[in-house]
Amino acid sequence: MEHGNQPNLTILFNQCYSVVSFGATMTEEPLGNISDIKTLKTQQLGFMCGLEIHQQLSTGKLHSREEGILYDYTAETVPPDIERISRKLVASSGEGGKIDIAARFEARRNRSFVYVKSPNAGLIELDEQPPLKHDKEALRTSLLISAMLKAHPVEKLQAMRKTVVDGSNTSGFQRTTLVSTNGKLSTQSGIVGISVICLEEDSARKLSSKLTPEGEIVTWNLDRLGIPLIEIATEPDVKTPEHAKEVAIALGGLLRDTRRVRRGLGSIRQDLNVSIACGDRVEIKGCQDLEWIPKIIRLEMSRQLHFYRLANSLRDEMKMPLLPPNRIDTNNQTELEISKILEKEIPNEVKNISELFYKTEIKMIDKIISEGGVMLAVKLPHLAGKLGTKNLDSDGSQLPRLGRELASAAKLAGVAGIFHSDELPAYGITEKEVQLITKLLELGEFDAFVLCCAPQWQAELALESVINRARMAWHRIPQEVRNVVVSKGSPVDGTTSAMRPLPTGARMYPETDVPIFDITESYWKEISNNLPLSNTQRLDRLEQFEISFDQRKQLINRQLDDEFFAGVVGDLDLDLGKLSPKPWASMLLETTRKQIAEKVGIAVHNVSIKMLAALLIVRETGGVTREGLIDLAVNMIVEGGVHLEGGINHFIEESMVKAEILGLRPSDLTSIEEVIDRILEERSDFIAQRGMAAMGPLMGVVIKEVGSGADGKIISELLRDRLKGM
Repeated sequence: MEHGNQPNLTILFNQCYSVVSFGATMTEEPLGNISDIKTLKTQQLGFMCGLEIHQQLSTGKLHSREEGILYDYTAETVPPDIERISRKLVASSGEGGKIDIAARFEARRNRSFVYVKSPNAGLIELDEQPPLKHDKEALRTSLLISAMLKAHPVEKLQAMRKTVVDGSNTSGFQRTTLVSTNGKLSTQSGIVGISVICLEEDSARKLSSKLTPEGEIVTWNLDRLGIPLIEIATEPDVKTPEHAKEVAIALGGLLRDTRRVRRGLGSIRQDLNVSIACGDRVEIKGCQDLEWIPKIIRLEMSRQLHFYRLANSLRDEMKMPLLPPNRIDTNNQTELEISKILEKEIPNEVKNISELFYKTEIKMIDKIISEGGVMLAVKLPHLAGKLGTKNLDSDGSQLPRLGRELASAAKLAGVAGIFHSDELPAYGITEKEVQLITKLLELGEFDAFVLCCAPQWQAELALESVINRARMAWHRIPQEVRNVVVSKGSPVDGTTSAMRPLPTGARMYPETDVPIFDITESYWKEISNNLPLSNTQRLDRLEQFEISFDQRKQLINRQLDDEFFAGVVGDLDLDLGKLSPKPWASMLLETTRKQIAEKVGIAVHNVSIKMLAALLIVRETGGVTREGLIDLAVNMIVEGGVHLEGGINHFIEESMVKAEILGLRPSDLTSIEEVIDRILEERSDFIAQRGMAAMGPLMGVVIKEVGSGADGKIISELLRDRLKGM
């Protein structure tokens, strides 16, 4: 087994979660028109990109033995008897004694949390009991995926704690285990390296947030907390925005090939790490729709290019050294000196101007101030006309502008937004009020201002964030985590907003409560020698059977091809024998199983595949009509339960008897033919007028006469044959 020397896990984790050195060799000025993102050339701009895929596994929770299921609660529909627990979290230092920058920021947001204790949340989810060792199936699946990606497992799997203080983890950290490194993924556009594969806990689900004078209260559902996630991080080998989409599709397909991952909305999440040479690394979350990935990346390239040009424009006006077009050529000492200048030029001085708005007609401002809030203002020297107003690019997306970045920074404190001078007068704020603010703040010709109306502590934190972000306008864009702006479940236009500073290795430290797991050579070899079939291999396997291509595709897409294959080769049960391919494929693809489960009131997976196969045999041997199959199944389950305790043959025999008792057996074929012939003779004139169009009305007449015990398919076939012969 290719382990190599076992590294210090804390150092390795810190490397994996630290800023990737996206070094480009570009020395010329970046080209491209940000109003038309199609003009942005990846190679000329020193484009670099990598992906992080987070996929839920279909197992129990990772460090508790609770079920990994979700409860369809909203903030309004949580059952009243469900327990709720209130908590407040603070940031702690990592193993190196430092507090992570992202954790420090979250801790200042003055938030408290309410946790809804779902039925699959116990003491471990509440952080009132130590975690258990890794779920065996989740661990095996993570190693299986590692083998599929030709990654090299570490010798010892050591769970680590990753500081998270946004409230999504009751403990204040997420447990993450490094599984393997140095893999590779083949795509049509080239091989992409796999940096790390980790196994981690998913976070709680946010239900709502409410702003109060004392701070923000966020409510979380604990049903998702602890569900295993496989995290796959690629190297920055993605060549183009379109290649990023290709990589996401390839990784998603590989994960589905395992047949051990969850499917559905929210079960897989793609994060993008994007930079161009004149910008810096930014992690973009919320890329749910793969079709949007190329546009999201190009818009981020446009944003980074815009702020590089803005920074040099501001520097030029103040006679400062310009930023080089490649960040690796940045002079850190120069940047430090400019930072010190900007701290003096744009001091953190906030002025309370609430008195100007005591009699305002703006309802939102009046409400906040009347409830004890304030209107605060800050002066932003040198930035008049630089904050911008809303304009769209050639594709309908908002163009990047500093004002939007300042608003994004302020919103991290929980405020609804800000007002800035480049867009005023507007929103009910008059020209007279703008002039009064200009006078109060002693603004010069080239100075801008920003207003924030909120509870005082929150407005102060929001404007502090605004000032810090304004100072960054003279520098390269900050490394940060951003989120795609989404409305009604879909991206608005592909643009992003700031979430938090980019996390660093300071957030990682060992989890001493979870025992280390040793990966033996025999265990790894056994996993590596039993890789799942690929999509192509599954299609090839089904070609030998007489079913349509569409049925083959549906069986694979719905992950039913293994059950189909086992049925037609006789591996489902020795007593079942080999099932006929066409009827078996149809039975699996129809909603029969779902309808049975719904009528009985049980989960779909409790209607076993073997029972479905036995019912197929009953139907195909004339024991029950197609229409009566579901009623027969429901009756058998209600009386005998879902377990086939007497064996398949016993179940088939009992079903035949029960169908007879319930009147669900097909009518005699000869009597059906006689009824059809008589009806056709009686209605010959109608048939002469309508031809084959008489089929539908005649079906109803025949079924009414032969009774509900008749098989509709048989009647249809006989009637069609008779009509064609007339």
